[in-house]
Amino acid sequence: MRSRAALPTLFGVVIVDLVGFGIVMPVLPFFARSLEADALTLGLLFTSYAAMQFVFAPLWGRLSDRIGRRPVLLLTIAGTAGSLLLLGFAETLPVLFLARLLGGAFAANVSVATAYVADVVDPDERTTWMGRIGASFAVGFVLGPALGALLSPLGHHVPLLAAAGLAAANWVLAAAVLPEPERRESTASGPSSRFEALRLPGVARLCGIYLIFSVAVTQLEVVFAWFTQDRLGWEAWQFGTLLVGMAVLMGAVQGGAIKPLVARFGERSLVIGGCAVLAVAFLLLPFQAALGSLVAVLAVAAVGRGVAQPPLMGLASQSTDAGSQGVVMGTFQSSASLARVIGPLAAGLYDLSPIAPFHLAGGLLLVAAVLATSLPEGEGRGASTAAGSEA
Repeated sequence: MRSRAALPTLFGVVIVDLVGFGIVMPVLPFFARSLEADALTLGLLFTSYAAMQFVFAPLWGRLSDRIGRRPVLLLTIAGTAGSLLLLGFAETLPVLFLARLLGGAFAANVSVATAYVADVVDPDERTTWMGRIGASFAVGFVLGPALGALLSPLGHHVPLLAAAGLAAANWVLAAAVLPEPERRESTASGPSSRFEALRLPGVARLCGIYLIFSVAVTQLEVVFAWFTQDRLGWEAWQFGTLLVGMAVLMGAVQGGAIKPLVARFGERSLVIGGCAVLAVAFLLLPFQAALGSLVAVLAVAAVGRGVAQPPLMGLASQSTDAGSQGVVMGTFQSSASLARVIGPLAAGLYDLSPIAPFHLAGGLLLVAAVLATSLPEGEGRGASTAAGSEA
């Protein structure tokens, strides 16, 4: 009960973690350019961060299965603070790369946070709580870029050092009030690596769907700013305002609407429906010439994404026993990290045709929706139906 009562604190830790990450996003391109980085170098800075997340997500998850969630969270938060401090004081591109590599490695702790949630809530509640994790991400992505833009006139170093300070304060908060959840012993046959986790029933399919889903979204995120500039003549502040609005809507869906939706439709149906809705929205986006219709379609896209992601996370957490949550969730999260490596490369299709990335995203999401038809129903709807029958 004490661990479950600490879930709001855990979400606070995730939010502050993501605020620190978000502060960097609007500043890093300009900071890198001031150090004479070209476009390829900038892309490598983003790719290197994601690549380290891909490598380390299952490692942190497995370590947390062995020694506990709390010590791994404290270690990774401290490492994040150190990497941001190094980033803030960087004066050469090699140091900038080193800071990004370390930052990506220590930022791969989302798997530990999701495993913590899975430890302390019932299986039929996990998708609801995974939705709240998603809402925490949305809050972080709203506040972070806003703070980065606000502090950037003071110099490129200032927002980065502010992010390091936030991460240090985050460590103090977690150390003071975040307890270790009840320890769960791994089963003798539990997975000990990403490859063993992928052999568990359903895990490879879930990771594949999440990879396809994330590649579709990520590659479009890379070029959508250019699309708004080319189509509408927008500047950075207008695009940033749009992103904030989408993050707020997506956070509202994940934080408030997921529980009744899971109870009514079940996880599998939400994944199928969310991917299909998002696919249709992406296919329609490049044909919207008016601001009103563009915003309306983007709102539909935000709802589709908000509906599809938490059930995928919930199903992944239900695919293994309690003692192996860390490595399984780490393997699942590494799918998104791999997508952030592939996505920027796929975004190059924009040079061939401004519509091509939208068609690619829509097609990938339709594939994800079809693959999701073979997923298990999940425990959310089943538990709700059983409870209603007993009543």
